[in-house]
Amino acid sequence: MIHLLNLKDHDSSFINQILDKASEIKRDPSKYAEVLKSKRMYMLFQKTSTRTALSFGLGMVELGGVYFYQNWCDSNFAIGEIQDEVRYVGRNVDIIVARLKLNEDINTMAKYSTVPVINGCCNKYHPCQALADLLTAKELFGTLKVKMLYIGVRNNVLNSLMESLPRVGGHLYALTPIINGPSHDQELLDMANATGNFTDIDSSISRTELKKLVASVDIVYVDSWVDMEFFNDKSFESLKNERISRMMPFQINSDLLEGSKAIVMHDMPIHPTYEITRDVVEKNIDVILQQAENRRHAQNGILATLLT
Repeated sequence: MIHLLNLKDHDSSFINQILDKASEIKRDPSKYAEVLKSKRMYMLFQKTSTRTALSFGLGMVELGGVYFYQNWCDSNFAIGEIQDEVRYVGRNVDIIVARLKLNEDINTMAKYSTVPVINGCCNKYHPCQALADLLTAKELFGTLKVKMLYIGVRNNVLNSLMESLPRVGGHLYALTPIINGPSHDQELLDMANATGNFTDIDSSISRTELKKLVASVDIVYVDSWVDMEFFNDKSFESLKNERISRMMPFQINSDLLEGSKAIVMHDMPIHPTYEITRDVVEKNIDVILQQAENRRHAQNGILATLLT
């Protein structure tokens, strides 16, 4: 039994195996229409979601299986012990997708689960997003040997890019003026540095040098500066404004991209006028939507790999 809690626990061949399977299913979905026939998936969501919920649910149906979706607050996970609830769930289903707030909770779930557990996003990792990003890059460039510049907060999304792209041949640059404390993973940072394919950019970089870097890469990747569950939370307002003030000089806009042929990727949800301007969104909307659609295809690759 294999869990997908992050990508650092798996070697590069496993990552490529999922990507290859995802591409196969996307090319010929009818061939895989019953590959998960009679398989059942439980989806437990503590965090809000559009893409993870829709893509996993529809993906399971595409592969011939069925799914049951439940919000954390509507379940007894909210009042009971994870180790007890997950062992009950495992007697009813073949696989679990959990989108939880805390990494320690997803780890506890996997420890006691009798079926594979997929991390649908937590405060430390977002492996499903990174796999969709790699699938998109491979489709657009024909290779994973791409240069990607991530500009934003050092968070779960960057962590999952760090534990994947540098190990499959690409080079990842990270410009992260703010570090989200709960997302910090020193072991992962050491692993990324050891590949020789990861470069941490000092946030004191000049505008001129940053524009040169932007002009030299294939992909500029941007993520929300504020975690989705806190964006409209009034109690988080002061920290939100502090982050916006600190990050605004690094907004992805037409001035920063001037002279660059890089495509812009955004994992959504998008907050125009904050991390990216509306004109840049619209110029790159086809790529952004391809990236979002590929959540389903990448996750089909995950499901087929873990259950067959």
